[in-house]
Amino acid sequence: MADKKKVLIAEDSSVIQTLTKKILLIQNYDIDSAKNGKQVMDKVAKKNYDVILMDINMPQMDGMQCAKAIRDQGNDVPIVAITGNARNYSMEDFKAVGINEFLPKPLDFDVLVETVKKYTLVN
Repeated sequence: MADKKKVLIAEDSSVIQTLTKKILLIQNYDIDSAKNGKQVMDKVAKKNYDVILMDINMPQMDGMQCAKAIRDQGNDVPIVAITGNARNYSMEDFKAVGINEFLPKPLDFDVLVETVKKYTLVN
């Protein structure tokens, strides 16, 4: 069997993080999680991920700053923004910091799984 694909869930809401983690574990992904942008940067520095699910509103470093910092390091891991404030950003705003696509909150977990599969099957 192939190695499990690695997903980093960057989300400060424990409820969303726990639900997302449980759903992706059922799909046989290897899951790490972070509650703020600093933790995301620490984890990305130590481990390669197949996809990052990035909340836009996180403490210490928001998802937009975090995505830009990841790209500034030359890392091209797919980043999927998760936000309840999608109306505050255009797809151009997300692309400008290196975010591949976004999912609105409340999350549709079927769409979440499809999106993660889309990015992990290519790698």
